[in-house]
Amino acid sequence: MKEQFQAYVIRKDDQKGVTAGIEQLKKEDLPNGDVTVQVHYSSVNYKDGLASKESGGVVRNYPMVPGIDLAGTVEESVSGRFAPGDRVISTGFESGVSHYGGYSEYARLRSEWLVPLPQGLSEKEAMAIGTAGFTAALSVDALLNAGVTPEMGKILVTGATGGVGSMAIAILAKLGFEVTASTGKKQQEEALLRSLGAAEVISREQADAPIKGTMAKQQWAGIVDPTAGPALGQRLKQVQYGGAVAVSGLTGGNSFESTVYPFILRGIQLIGIDSVYCPMERREHIWRKLGGEWKPERALTLGIQENTLEQLPHTLEKILQGGAVGRTVVRILSE
Repeated sequence: MKEQFQAYVIRKDDQKGVTAGIEQLKKEDLPNGDVTVQVHYSSVNYKDGLASKESGGVVRNYPMVPGIDLAGTVEESVSGRFAPGDRVISTGFESGVSHYGGYSEYARLRSEWLVPLPQGLSEKEAMAIGTAGFTAALSVDALLNAGVTPEMGKILVTGATGGVGSMAIAILAKLGFEVTASTGKKQQEEALLRSLGAAEVISREQADAPIKGTMAKQQWAGIVDPTAGPALGQRLKQVQYGGAVAVSGLTGGNSFESTVYPFILRGIQLIGIDSVYCPMERREHIWRKLGGEWKPERALTLGIQENTLEQLPHTLEKILQGGAVGRTVVRILSE
């Protein structure tokens, strides 16, 4: 392990407020944990963008190394689960917001936060999937467990050009579902969304149009919704009998209004998706699927951008402004 190594560090003081930049850290600067990982790749998520802002409200303490995802090789371990040389990934468990995360050449973590890198995935592919793809896969899994099948009809994916949305489209299409993608960038990104597997692309305005009355025409067998907000209440009115909605984010807002009618007249399910504290047994199960029969090849070959630590400020600002399309990986390991 290097005596000094690079990390992207966020600091806060009374005079300057929140500042961020690349610094040289030492081994002793890393927090407690029983596994030290040489990080090869990380990724960029909306939460990482929030962590870079004082108003983001996600960082628990300072200084902080953001990066909620990482993939790399175990350098040191006093854990019985992992040994030096093992290839691992970490997503969730508040890395990058309450514990130093992946924007560093080395990370020290608790072994119970780590998942073996699945067969079928490279470290770069795992980070192209990252928390966003893992959340998308959890959403798809929730719809399947709720009884939604391709034969029932169309699946709506909101926020389709974002990380969760784009990965969900690729997974759903691979499983044989007919996907309708909703996006605020229809004119610019329709071709990309169809390449990912969407059968139809509609504008955000079309998907979110207000509906009079308590119920509407049955239109969606299921919905993967990483945006939520007030429009969620309108979407619930359109879910067909026995359908389900998987909600995983709040980029559209954190509240909505609804009635009980969609639930008691059509028997639909509204399912919350949490990727941060997802139990390890299910976490490993989903990652194995992502390396196997659910591997989102279309998403991994389209719209994946690679950045360095030096490019992070611009990339984090872009994702907060809604300008990000697809997934961005961050190459950490120095050549």
